[in-house]
Amino acid sequence: MANKFKSISLIGIGMVAGVAASMQFSAIAQKVTGAPLPLAELRQLSDVFGLIKTDYVESVDDKKLVTDAIAGMVSSLDPHSVYLDKRAFREMRETVAGKFVGIGVEVSAEDGYIKVVSPIEDTPAFKAGIKAGDLITRIDGTPIKGMNLDESVKKMRGEPGSKVAVTISRKDEDKPLTLTITRQEIRVQSVKGKIIEPGYAWLRISQFQEPTLDDMVKKINELYAKEPHIKGLVLDLRNDPGGVVPGAIGVSAAFLPRDAVVVSTNGQLASSKETFYARQEFYAQGSKADPLARLPAGVKDVPIVVLVNAGSASASEIVAGALQDYGRATILGTQTFGKGSVQTLRQLTADTAVKITTARYYTPKNRAIQARGIVPDLMVDETADGDGLNSLRMRESDLQKHLGNDKDPDAEAAEQKALNARRDSLEEEQRLLALAKKSKPVEFGTKDDFQLAQALNHFKGLPVQLSKAEAREAPAAASGASKSDSKPDGQADSKPAAQPEGKGGAKPVTPATPVKPAKPADKPVQQPAPRPEAAAPGPSLAQPVSK
Repeated sequence: MANKFKSISLIGIGMVAGVAASMQFSAIAQKVTGAPLPLAELRQLSDVFGLIKTDYVESVDDKKLVTDAIAGMVSSLDPHSVYLDKRAFREMRETVAGKFVGIGVEVSAEDGYIKVVSPIEDTPAFKAGIKAGDLITRIDGTPIKGMNLDESVKKMRGEPGSKVAVTISRKDEDKPLTLTITRQEIRVQSVKGKIIEPGYAWLRISQFQEPTLDDMVKKINELYAKEPHIKGLVLDLRNDPGGVVPGAIGVSAAFLPRDAVVVSTNGQLASSKETFYARQEFYAQGSKADPLARLPAGVKDVPIVVLVNAGSASASEIVAGALQDYGRATILGTQTFGKGSVQTLRQLTADTAVKITTARYYTPKNRAIQARGIVPDLMVDETADGDGLNSLRMRESDLQKHLGNDKDPDAEAAEQKALNARRDSLEEEQRLLALAKKSKPVEFGTKDDFQLAQALNHFKGLPVQLSKAEAREAPAAASGASKSDSKPDGQADSKPAAQPEGKGGAKPVTPATPVKPAKPADKPVQQPAPRPEAAAPGPSLAQPVSK
């Protein structure tokens, strides 16, 4: 047995050293650290590998052991760093590209089932007759009641040309309907928009993907063709989990002056210490033509309200923070998620990769959003009856091993303590759960969309019904450039942080001080609703341009 263990241990040492050497080679290519390999710790890892091979109750595949070791090492860093196996890597690329293989429905969870928000036009689901409001009860004969939404979505995905049986319940049908649908590649539309009433437009971005900027330009031109004299534009970023950084820079640049600082990042690598400007090279690198050149001139001056909530994260917080710092838009809604970190995709093999956190990002006024989020200028709940379960939604600061706010860690700790105290009230939680069961999901952009109605009131100078809930901020003002986060009215710091010169000698635009919004006295509490989610993407994290 001793010889056997020694033999396996030697194999383990060679295997671990090989993995370590290959990973170190990638790191050295980007940064020479001069730090030696921790040989004692690697020897211990190989010993554990050998023990599992010899002593574990069942035989374990070598590849699985190594893969799980890599996954555990990466996931121990923070909630957003992750090892991507073949399937996860494929899904990540599909999400970023804005396409996937499935049946083509946008869905949300309702009463333990999957509700069809809408079939995507000209997709297999649309052609098969699936309608908005249908409840999906079984997939390939498997009941999905109580199943996680992501798991249900994965069951509907598959290889192009493969078939899936979907059982649906429809209000006007006595019996369930079972439809056999052939999967195909679906392109996700991350941008929607419409004229909600004469003079006012609604533009929704559900996720920042590679096609998002072009899709936004196309949609804005359509809106101006229908209504040439738009008096107010609502940019809806609610439940937008983020996406690729260039998309966020481009959307911000559409409404900001050229050369304005949009976001800056800071990390260990020299390449992570960057400032990104409202210029084509930062949002459409490699493109011959500037997609924003096709926009109507009016978008630079049109009044804007940006809608956000606890589901607005990462790239959507970049946009909200930039427009808020320059006073270009009024931010309305509830405090955002607070994911102020950037993940970079490092490919390991043709089919696998590591998504690793490489930097924190900062608004033009050098505010750190990490674990705090964007505080709206106008705090407005999701319904007139209160914010309900939205106040209990998990945010970045709730996640284990989350990165701290490097600008003001004391303020982050204080606000998290206050939040936990509020959540510890079991009576309040039960009340919110009871309210949520009685409420219907809010469909964004409809006549029942309370926050959208308040945005229109703001444009028209009418009273805005504000929330009684306080922003999740520390009692004391934050120090330095992040001070504006602690102001209950959402007003940004009047003294802008120094910004570097733009490339080519262009002087970057300095953020202005936003106008402090007037607040009506009436501030009732409100309630949220479950969000519709596209069938394709799960939460996607901001990724910098590959260089």
